[in-house]
Amino acid sequence: MVQEVKKECYGRWYLPAGRMEEGESITEALQREVREEAGLDCQPITMLLVQERGPQWIRFAFLAEVTGGSLKTPAEADSESLQALWWDRESPLPLRSPDILALIDAGVKYRQKSWFPVSLPINLPCHVVCQRLLFTFVSSSHGQGDEGRLWLLLRDRADDGETGTRPHLPVVITAKTHTVAWAGLGLLQECMPSSCLRVTANVRGVLGVQHCGRVPGKTDGICFNTLATLEHLEEEEGTDLSCPPPLESESYRWHEVANQSLRTKILQRIKDGSLLPVHSLY
Repeated sequence: MVQEVKKECYGRWYLPAGRMEEGESITEALQREVREEAGLDCQPITMLLVQERGPQWIRFAFLAEVTGGSLKTPAEADSESLQALWWDRESPLPLRSPDILALIDAGVKYRQKSWFPVSLPINLPCHVVCQRLLFTFVSSSHGQGDEGRLWLLLRDRADDGETGTRPHLPVVITAKTHTVAWAGLGLLQECMPSSCLRVTANVRGVLGVQHCGRVPGKTDGICFNTLATLEHLEEEEGTDLSCPPPLESESYRWHEVANQSLRTKILQRIKDGSLLPVHSLY
C-alpha cells in the first residue's frame, strides 16, 4: 500500500496506481508506477481484471511479485507518494477509496486457486480502442451429447463493401457510446436488428489484450479479444431454438464449428468462466 501525497486524498492509502505515459507498454507503466510510489521492482504474474468507467478510462488490475528494491520510507517522500507499507488487511488503515478491496480480494483468490489462465498484454499494435469479438451461439444439446452445437459470428466483407476478403471475427471500435462491456450490442443492431429484442447478449470475459505504445496516436490503441454469448431470450411461436438468430446483413454469417478440439475449448471457457473479467463502474 502507498500513502497518497495528492491534496484531495493526502495521507490516505491506496494500491500503487497511475496513468500510462506516452510510449509505454501496459507492463512498463505498471512497473514504473510501483517503483515510483512504493520503491519496489516487480514482475507481473497476470492481469486480474479490466475495469472501465464508461468511455472515460480503462484500468488494468495486475497481480505481481516483488523482484527487488525496498519499501519507500517517510524520509524518501516525494511528489509520487509519502511512503509504502505491507498491509495485513486487518489493521486500521484510512483508504483513499474502498474500490481497491475488490481488487485485493481478486488477487488473494487467484493466488489460492486461479480461475483463468495467466493473461498478460501482447505487444501488437492497434490504432484505436476496439474489440475483436468471438460471438458464439450454442444450440440445445438434443442429439449432440452434452455439449450442443456451436456457431461463431463471422464478417465476410470489409467496411467498404469489398468482397472476396477472408471471413474473420468482427471488430468493433469502442467509441463514446460503446464501452468494452457493451460494444457487442452495436454489432447486433447492425447484423440482426429485428432480433435484438428477442435475444440476450452476455460478455463472458476477455481472452487477451493487445497493445503497443511505441508510436503515440498510431500504435497505442488497445484491442480486447472478447468472448460473448448470444441466447434466445424466450421461446416464441415459430422460433427455432436450435439455430442462431437469422442475420439481416450480407456482411455477416454464422459458421458452425466442426473442429472438435476447438469446439470443446470454446465451450469449456463458456461453461467454467475461465476468462479475464471486465467490470463496468458507473
